[in-house]
Amino acid sequence: MNRCGSASYFQQRMKTQNENTEIKIRKGESVFSKVHSIGILGVEGYPVVVEADVSEGLPGFTMVGYLSGAVREAQDRVRTALKNSGFRLPARKITVNLSPADIRKEGTGFDLPIAVAVLAATGLVDQSILDTSILVGELGLDGRIKPVSGILSIVAAAGNAGKKRCFLPIPNVSEGQIIGNIDIIGVENIRELAGMLTDPDQLSPAIRQDNPCFSEKDAYDVDFSEVSGQFLLKRATEIAVAGMHNILYIGPAGTGKTMVARRIPTIMPSLSHEENVEISKIYSICGLLHQDQPLLSRRPFRSPHHTISPQALTGGGRIPKPGEISLASRGVLFLDELPEFQKNSIEVLRQPLEERKITISRLHSAYEFPADFMLAAAMNPCKCGYYPDRSRCTCTEPQIQRYLSRISKPLLDRIDICAEAVPMKYEELKDKGKSETSSAIRERVEAARVIQRQRFDGSGIYFNSAMNGSQIGDFCRLGQCEQVFLKRIFEHMRLSARGYGKILKVARTIADLEGSGEIKKEHLAEAAGLRSLEEKYWGGSHHDII
Repeated sequence: MNRCGSASYFQQRMKTQNENTEIKIRKGESVFSKVHSIGILGVEGYPVVVEADVSEGLPGFTMVGYLSGAVREAQDRVRTALKNSGFRLPARKITVNLSPADIRKEGTGFDLPIAVAVLAATGLVDQSILDTSILVGELGLDGRIKPVSGILSIVAAAGNAGKKRCFLPIPNVSEGQIIGNIDIIGVENIRELAGMLTDPDQLSPAIRQDNPCFSEKDAYDVDFSEVSGQFLLKRATEIAVAGMHNILYIGPAGTGKTMVARRIPTIMPSLSHEENVEISKIYSICGLLHQDQPLLSRRPFRSPHHTISPQALTGGGRIPKPGEISLASRGVLFLDELPEFQKNSIEVLRQPLEERKITISRLHSAYEFPADFMLAAAMNPCKCGYYPDRSRCTCTEPQIQRYLSRISKPLLDRIDICAEAVPMKYEELKDKGKSETSSAIRERVEAARVIQRQRFDGSGIYFNSAMNGSQIGDFCRLGQCEQVFLKRIFEHMRLSARGYGKILKVARTIADLEGSGEIKKEHLAEAAGLRSLEEKYWGGSHHDII
């Protein structure tokens, strides 16, 4: 053990420093320290300054700064951890302040900076390197430093604040190293950290580990080649993924709707490093990252049960955390059995689908979470799930209408593609394994995405589905023949202005998949076909389909 970690060294140092502290206090001098840390607000970190003051007065430990219950409890953890680590605090009034005072401090990650601020104020550790360092960690009663959530956001904020190093719990080191613009130093207990701060020569950043590169092809255990038949569903899914269009699957039970939906991530382009860090931050804050795998290996696919509450879907709570919508960012949010969800849960999707973000307001602050996801939903056309097979379906027309009416028109307006699943034939099942693979489909999707990136370069959008009215006019121009054809579609389907725009957006994606610079009649016809089910099921009376 080095001299800074030896018991005799610390005992002598504590005795000397406590005597110096007493002398300063009697002289009326300020005994003050300042330590830097990072808090989490939404999915981003913000700087927190932990100040400690030791003065004359009734012995005690007071903490201020708009603190949650978990942070207030830190005073007991800190005092006990310091005592069990061999540190003896002077019998004086100790005041700790966490600034800024207008933002509520949450979590247990402030334990370590509070303990170090107290040690620095009493002279038990040097403050020479604290101004350029960030400290985060929870303290055990024995002085061990435990891991905390949200390390990616914390280290990113530390780097943006211009700090040189970040002291983290050992289990959080590999996650912290992902950011790359700041030195990461792992510490096991408060005594080891005190030795490092006392003797800066001991400071040595953790050896950076090479994070494994994951192949999107190898990351999934499902593939589109396993889906027999349902060529319309697979084609509609390819178009939806290529342009990031929201899609609704409708059809009898057991026809493969869920099977197709669960394979959507396998045909999405591989995650870029920036995308991976962005979504991994969300999972880190929720404590869903594994210590051995600090970055996700695949695009998110979230499939919440239909009993989920609106709050769990959007995020929130007393201490706001991201919900399923944010966890699906850069990936897929799949809602199976869509009509079975609570009406409030379904309708809460409308704003995130438009704005690509969620803002949760509280009395003194607002939290913003990302919501940049592709919505995929599946439903049966009736309660029993067998319609249109009238030999098995026993639902009456009013029952079908009531069931379908659980999906509101405003939500349907935010779904670009509606694909119908049909019952399978024996010949299709017999040919299982002969379908196109996910990798082959993904190649076409990636080529279409490249075209879209070039088209929207510098505009702030990346996909055809995000085009506004003026962009539709610029990028979806039609020839004379195509205009006449689209007018017939518009009048026959009785489209709204929103429906007209959606057909053009989907047609633009279909043309991109074929590498065509112009939208042709066949592209418009296919796009219109992918909207026809809305009129069929929700257009009015169901006599024509029963």
